[in-house]
Amino acid sequence: MCEGLTDVALARAIGVVLSGVCGSLVRVEVEVSSGLPSVGVVGLPDTSVGESRWRARSALTSIGATWPLQRVTVSLAPAEVRKVGAGLDLPIAIAVLVASEQLSGIHLDSTVLLGELGLDGSLRPVRGALAGVLAAQGSDRIIVPAASLAEIGSIPAVRGAHDLAEAIAILRGEAVGASPVAHAPAQSERPDLADVRGHTQARHCLEIAAAGGHHLAMVGAPGIGKTLLAERLPGVMPDLQEESAREVAVVHSLADRPHPGVTPPFEAPHHSASVSALIGSVSGARVTPGAFVLAHHGVLFMDEAPEFARPCLEALRQPLESGVVSLHRSGWSGTLPSAFQLVVAANPCPCGMRGTPECSCPPAAIRRYAARLSGPLMDRIDLRVGLSRPRDVELRDPTRAEASSRVRERVAVARERATQRFVEMPWKLNARIPTGELRRRFAPDDGGSQLLADVERQSRNLRGPDRILRVAWTVADLQGHDRPTRDDVAQALGLRGAATPWAA
Repeated sequence: MCEGLTDVALARAIGVVLSGVCGSLVRVEVEVSSGLPSVGVVGLPDTSVGESRWRARSALTSIGATWPLQRVTVSLAPAEVRKVGAGLDLPIAIAVLVASEQLSGIHLDSTVLLGELGLDGSLRPVRGALAGVLAAQGSDRIIVPAASLAEIGSIPAVRGAHDLAEAIAILRGEAVGASPVAHAPAQSERPDLADVRGHTQARHCLEIAAAGGHHLAMVGAPGIGKTLLAERLPGVMPDLQEESAREVAVVHSLADRPHPGVTPPFEAPHHSASVSALIGSVSGARVTPGAFVLAHHGVLFMDEAPEFARPCLEALRQPLESGVVSLHRSGWSGTLPSAFQLVVAANPCPCGMRGTPECSCPPAAIRRYAARLSGPLMDRIDLRVGLSRPRDVELRDPTRAEASSRVRERVAVARERATQRFVEMPWKLNARIPTGELRRRFAPDDGGSQLLADVERQSRNLRGPDRILRVAWTVADLQGHDRPTRDDVAQALGLRGAATPWAA
C-alpha cells in the first residue's frame, strides 16, 4: 500500500520476527521524505536488523532499482518489541520500492514477507522460518526463501522465491513461485532392541515407559548396557503425530538443527553441560533452545547422571512436572516446550564396581555419590531398575531378541487404549494424568484400590502412590485390562521400588 503526500511517500509491508519459539508479525513502515540522504531504522532493532538497510540497498541496486537519495525512515511496529534476525530484509526492501514509487499496483495488506537478502539480491533462509510461517497462517500470501520450503512443509499460502527479483514478480502476479511440496515424513534409522541380549526386566521397563510416557532410571556397572538400552527407547515409541512433529520441527529450526521428521528426538547431553546448555539461553531477544527443549516429545538421556552439576539436575524439576521450561532474562522472558521422557543412568558407586572385590569405595562415598540425585528428583521418576550382567547362556544365544518393531506394535495398541479413554481430555498419556483427576476418575478395581491404600498408609508423601497408579494404568493397557487390577498395581509398585544397587 502506498500513500502519497506533499513531500512524503509512505509504504507498509508485513514481516515476521521470532519471540522465543513463536513468530510475531511486524509491520514495516518506510517513509521517504525530503532532506539530506540518510537511513534510519527505529522500533528496537538489534544489530542484524539495523544492518538490513545496507543489505537491502545493495540488493535493490543488483536488480536495477535505485535507493532513494532522500531521507529514508524505517519503522518497525510494534515499537516496544525488540526485533531480532535478518528476516526483515525482504519486507524492508519491498517497502522501500513502494515508498519510492518504483513498485506499484500490488497489495501488501495480506502478504507476509520473510527472508534475508544477499548483496546480489539472492534470498537466503533464516533461522526459525517455520515458526515465522506458522505465525503468519491466515494471510493470503506468504513469501519465503525457496531454500526454506523443505523445512516449512506443505502450507498452501506459502510461495518460495530464489531472489528479490522473483519475489517482486510474485507480488506483481507475473510468477507463481515455488510451492511447498508435500513429502512423506522423514524417518531416521532407529537402533533396534534386538541388539540387546538379556536384561529382560529393563526391556520390559522400556516398553512400559514408551507406552505411558514414564521416566526411567537405570543403575548398573559400567558397560552393562545402560546406554544401549536408552538409545533404543525412541525405537519402541510410535511415530510423532502431525501436530507434535511440527512442534519438534519448530524447536529444531530455532536451534539450526536438522529436521527430525516423525521420529521422536533423542538428546544425550554430556555431564559437563552447563545449565544454559540444558534449559536454553537468551542473547538480547534471541532464544536458543537447550537440550531439555530439543528433547520435546522425545527422550532426554542423562548418562552418568550423578556427575552432572547439582543446578543442572535440579533444573529438571519444572519440565518433569509441567512440560515447559521458564526462562526469565533481561532481554526476554517466557516458556519453552519441554515435555520429554527422562532416562537417567548411573553407576552403583563412584568406581562403578560395587559388589566386586575390585571396589574399594567406603560407604560414606557411596552415600554421597547416590545423594547427588536428590530425593525430590528421584521421586519424579516412575520406573527404577538395577542392571546386572546377563547370564552366559543369554550372551551366547545366537538368536536375536525381540525386535523394536514388535514391541512398538504393543506400545501402539496400549497408547490407542489410553487415547480412547482420554478422548475428551487434553492429555494423551497415562503419565500426564493430573493428580486431581487421577483419583476421582481413574481408580483401580477393588483389589488394586486396597493395595494402593496400603501403600499410602506406609508412604511419606502422596506423589509416590499417584505415580504408582499411573504406571499401573499403563501396565493394564499393555495387558488389555479395562482397569488396573491388584496384580497391575503390584507390578507398578515393584518397578518403582525395584531394588537398585543403591537400595542396600
